[in-house]
Amino acid sequence: MPKVQQPLTDDSIKVRQLSHYQFSWVAGEPGRRGTFTLQLVLDEGAWEEVLTVDAEDADVLQDLLVNTGTVHYDVSRRTLMFGVTATGS
Repeated sequence: MPKVQQPLTDDSIKVRQLSHYQFSWVAGEPGRRGTFTLQLVLDEGAWEEVLTVDAEDADVLQDLLVNTGTVHYDVSRRTLMFGVTATGS
């Protein structure tokens, strides 16, 4: 059995599964563009992250999130990973 460093805390978990997400838009100053944010709820609320994204990224991310059954988020690298595929598939 592998030895697990103790204590195991929420901060030591580096990759979490996306449970829910919410896009938001905040108006900018007059004559300026607004700001999109993407709130990620990970592991049924054990961790949350808020990302600032531009309109083009928000559109692409929305498509990926709607069409992918399983999404993971690497907390330390701030990376969304879409889907899980078995090797050889």
